[in-house]
Amino acid sequence: MRRRSHWGWGYEDERPSADELRAAAAGLAAHLGFGSAEPKRPVPLDALRLPPPRVALPAGLPLTQDAHARALHSHGRSYLDVVRGFRGRFPHPPDAVATPRDEDELRAVLDWAAQADLAVVPVGGGTSVVGGIDARAGSHAGAVSVSMRAMRRVLEVDRVSGAARIQAGATGPELEEQLGAHGLTLRFFPQSFALATLGGWLATRAGGHFATGPTHVDDLVESIRAITATGEEWESRRLPGSGAGPSPDRLLLGSEGTLAIVTEAWMRVLPRQRERRGASVAFPDFAAGAAAVRAIVQDGLRPANCRLIDAREAALTFAGDGSAALLVLGFESSGAPLDEAFARAVRLCRDNGGDVTEGRGGAGASWREAFLRIPYVRDTLVAMGVMSETFESAITWDRLDAFVEGVAHATREALGPDGHVTVRLTHAYPDGTAPYFTVVAPARRGAEEEQWHAIKCAAGDAILAAGGTITHHHAVGRDHRPWYDRQRPGPFATALRAAKAALDPDARLNPGVLLDA
Repeated sequence: MRRRSHWGWGYEDERPSADELRAAAAGLAAHLGFGSAEPKRPVPLDALRLPPPRVALPAGLPLTQDAHARALHSHGRSYLDVVRGFRGRFPHPPDAVATPRDEDELRAVLDWAAQADLAVVPVGGGTSVVGGIDARAGSHAGAVSVSMRAMRRVLEVDRVSGAARIQAGATGPELEEQLGAHGLTLRFFPQSFALATLGGWLATRAGGHFATGPTHVDDLVESIRAITATGEEWESRRLPGSGAGPSPDRLLLGSEGTLAIVTEAWMRVLPRQRERRGASVAFPDFAAGAAAVRAIVQDGLRPANCRLIDAREAALTFAGDGSAALLVLGFESSGAPLDEAFARAVRLCRDNGGDVTEGRGGAGASWREAFLRIPYVRDTLVAMGVMSETFESAITWDRLDAFVEGVAHATREALGPDGHVTVRLTHAYPDGTAPYFTVVAPARRGAEEEQWHAIKCAAGDAILAAGGTITHHHAVGRDHRPWYDRQRPGPFATALRAAKAALDPDARLNPGVLLDA
């Protein structure tokens, strides 16, 4: 059975050999202008010195204290998580990892955790990039990570309504394979698709790859089922829509495992897409490209892909020479003709100064390939002593130019003279867009956490000062808590605390996330 890397992205059998790693590092160092061409190697699993578990395991429950499982579930896969894991530092390993196969086993694990006074940290694919699944005990005697990966089946398909009942532990490939047998797709493809799970997407209000239309997981939910810390069932009624008071689904969406553990959901599914049209569009500057994106979505067009990449990022990802911003434009359907919508979008691009190259190859294809490789490349960058971090937001169109300029400037000031700050627009709405920033710079070896915190604080402060949200689709976790606390209305925070107290009276579920432990 394939085993996940205990410290980095992906699986152990995907790790490059020493020669492959050196070759990749040499190429990246030459391209970036910094970083070591002689990469270091990570601390191997058998050399880890994890603190001993603070609890004995009872018989009859799906629990383990295996070193690999504990390291894997210590934290997510943010830049700092990868740096720590690479160095063999796992400050918060769980005392045990549970893998329930059904809701009865989940309840039994929750009962045991209550008796042993353990915090409970729900985990899907372990791909959090915001410190959302650290196995911290809070005020409890220890912590157990509850992996939902054993609950990964598509249980039911309603072809008439276009919906499927899917267990929370199914990864993107697993649920797509099962839906594919029915000619259907969830059509939800975040960058973490290969590893992340449905339950994780729901708990973090994840955003998919598609730039317009139904792209947040919120838009795809018919009904959610969950189990609270005390073992109660939470299941909303399966409906196409409802105006009956505040939505129970909305309370769970984005709750990050703090209110209940999602076990399954009815999700809206579609026939597989068969028709595709695409183009790469070069613009003289980022502002001209943004004007084209705004014109496209405000015209009522809904391209599947409408990602605008600034000139520097295009160069860094080998999608351009750094002289032009790049728009990756794509339309798709399950059968409806695309020619008219595609032609209209192309005209709008040209009206705003775009140089259009039709077809799904070229610069757009180069960027797409780089986009999918980024999590794996980041592991190599860490080995080279290079910092690679991203953060994203959303802002209305009227404030976009000042927002991008202000956030990028604050980030560069914190970064210093070396490195790169790039921006792209990942999602587009009629009233605004989602700017996504990337920072690549020489890491200060041994002081990566201080370096990261300085940049994160500068960027977070600038985002809120310019009127944006602290996250568009990466969730809150612990990393974004200081700014989330400032962003949310005070009365809402009071109501959320009350909901937490009612559903999780011992504050056992993921303590410290969204609310104080």
